[in-house]
Formats: sequence, structure tokens, C-alpha cells
Amino acid sequence: MKLRFLGFLLMVAVALCSAPSISSAQQAAKVWRIGFLSYVGCPIPPGIMGPFRQGLRELAYVEGQNIIIECRGAPAAADRLPGLAAELVRLKVDVLVAQGTSPALAAKQATKTIPIVMVYVGDPVGSGLVTSLARPGGNVTGLSVLTPDMVPKALEILKEAAPSVSRMAVWMDPTNPGQTLPDEQLDAAAKILGVRLVRVDVRTAANLDAAFAAALRQREEALFVYPLPIPILDLQRIAQFAIKNRLPTIGIIPQPVREGMLMSYGANQAESYRRVGTYIDKILKGAKPADLPVEQPTKFELVINLKTAKALGLTIPPSLLLRADEIIQ
Repeated sequence: MKLRFLGFLLMVAVALCSAPSISSAQQAAKVWRIGFLSYVGCPIPPGIMGPFRQGLRELAYVEGQNIIIECRGAPAAADRLPGLAAELVRLKVDVLVAQGTSPALAAKQATKTIPIVMVYVGDPVGSGLVTSLARPGGNVTGLSVLTPDMVPKALEILKEAAPSVSRMAVWMDPTNPGQTLPDEQLDAAAKILGVRLVRVDVRTAANLDAAFAAALRQREEALFVYPLPIPILDLQRIAQFAIKNRLPTIGIIPQPVREGMLMSYGANQAESYRRVGTYIDKILKGAKPADLPVEQPTKFELVINLKTAKALGLTIPPSLLLRADEIIQ
């Protein structure tokens, strides 16, 4: 009898000791679902997805093991974003990552409860995504792409590479509220630098032919290209047009430069997407987006396509080449 009683006590002790291990195993087995709403479409380019996955891996989130990434995107079809955001909400994702202002607004409209981490957004406060950078409020937080001197600095760099430029077309998406504030900053810088700006609406790839014709008709000497909701092939079309007509180009994201445009200056893209993982980790561990301040960029990158410069007949000053973070030969 005594032996049976001792055996029973031993079984209870073993069960109590193993309980935390079972609980930990159950917690470790949890697979989180991350929604990714993209303005460039799916699959997302490696230059974006690589750092995004790296940031998650650094915090022990590995795709196919404890996270699943559901991507939805609509290049050149911003009107589809609300429907795609609603689709991700129906999948009951644990966190929704929104790339760019328009996707972030679509995500915010689609859900008031699922946490949203925005990335590469121009003006989160002015766009109505958050109440303030320090206290976002609601279910949206993340990373802004803009600082007050970023866009003016990009224009300064273009003038340094091509000092004779005095007329420049600005290609932008006027439906994107994230481009309003940077465009105001660009306008102020242009007046100081003596550059006349002409805005051209490029909302979809269908607008490109009209934009090409306008640039030739108005005898523009350079192009400032904001992030546009168009496919990679159309970025290449812009690059080919600019090279053919000897138009230096600059923007604030590196992908167009890798497709043949001349230069970009803006927030370090890899660092921004890597940092998204930090927000996701905090949220999955119980933090509320309303309590997570929006980050502004601290690292910037200058990307120069030297092959394009040669095709344009431009000699990039050594001072710019020394400052470049990436040179495409």
C-alpha cells in the first residue's frame, strides 16, 4: 500500500515538473500569420523581402516554422487595395504590414482591431494614419520614410551631378497623401536652387505615354520621380526614356535606380524593412500599436547608377561617388 502511495506521489511530481515544458512547447508551436499589403505587388522584390525576413529571423521568427506570410499586392491598381486589405482581414492575420501610404490607409479602413505596422510611409500624421508620431493612437504604428531635409537633399544631389539643370518635371501620384508634404519641401528647395518644377500626374502605367510627351514638349532637363504604383517593367520604361532623351533622374527609393534610373537619396530601405520585425515582435508579445511610437529614419542611402550616368554623358563628381552607399556599374 505504502509503495503504491509513493508511486502515486512520484507520478504527481513528474507531472508537475513537466507541466512548464508542455506549456512552453505549446507556446513554441504557435504559428503566427503575418499579412503583407504591398503597392509593388507579389512576390515582393528581394531588396525588400530579404531585409524583412532577416529582421524577423533575428527575433526567432522563421517563415514556414513559426510564421506564415500572406502577401497581397496591386501594382498599378490602387483601387484594388481596399479589397485586398479586406481579404487579409478575413484570413485573420495576427499583424498586417502595409507598405506605403495608400496600402496603409486601405488597411486602416479594413480593420480597427488587427494591429497594423506601416513601412515606407511619407507623412503618417498628415495622411491621417496616426494621431502623432510619439503617440500613434488606434491600431497603426510603424516607420515613416520622411525627415524634413530628405527631399531637398535629393534635389541638391541632382544639382551637384547636373549643375545646368533649371527645369525639372516632377512625376507623382496626386492620390497618395504621403507625397503632399515631401512635395511641399521639394518646392521650397527648388526655389532656393533656382529650379522650375512642373508636376505631372502618374497614377498608373497608363499615364506614362502622356508623361513622356509632356516632358519632351516642355523641354524638361531632368526628372524627379516619386514612388509610383507601377510594375518593374514600367520603371525600366522610364529609365529607357530618360536615357534616350538625356534626362538625369532622381528619386527617394533605390529600386528605380537598379532598373536604370540615375540616382536616389532616401531612407535606408533595408534598415526600414528590417526594423518592421521589431514592431511585429513587440505586438505578438502583447504590446499595443497605440503605445509604440512611429520611427523616423536615421540611416540614409545614396544610390548611383554609373552605367546610366555614362549613357547620359554625365561625369559624376568624385565627392558624390565617395558618399554613395551603392554604385551600380
